[in-house]
Amino acid sequence: MLGDISALFERDLNRLIKEIQSYDDEATLWKIEPGISNSAGNLTLHLIGNLNHFLGKGILNSGYVRERDKEFSDKNVPREKLISDVREVIMMIKNAMNNFSVEDLEKNFPIEINNTTASAHRTIMHLYGHLNYHLGQINYHRRLLS
Repeated sequence: MLGDISALFERDLNRLIKEIQSYDDEATLWKIEPGISNSAGNLTLHLIGNLNHFLGKGILNSGYVRERDKEFSDKNVPREKLISDVREVIMMIKNAMNNFSVEDLEKNFPIEINNTTASAHRTIMHLYGHLNYHLGQINYHRRLLS
């Protein structure tokens, strides 16, 4: 089960990498048009921060300190840095799932989401859905601006 969870995150984070690579140029990654709240670059930073915070810190006790505001205010991070950071997240998730047990899924997750305590299973499923929500936004952003 945990291997399946890890594999799904890996698959979709690799899709994120492909989306980032598919932009015609780096500037478009950071472009915002009317009606678009966040650039693909900022959504990528947000996903990196979110997963490092909840899975890295929450499961691995990585000590990751999230700066959520910077996920949306930083600009023009090089494409290769974004890709490298996403690859590190993939490795972190593999490590987290290897250090987690099926029994741990039923326990309360150590970090609340939206001021709500939930089981680790529910929290991980929430994080997976969150990843795919923003992955879809990034895909749409790329196709809209390309």
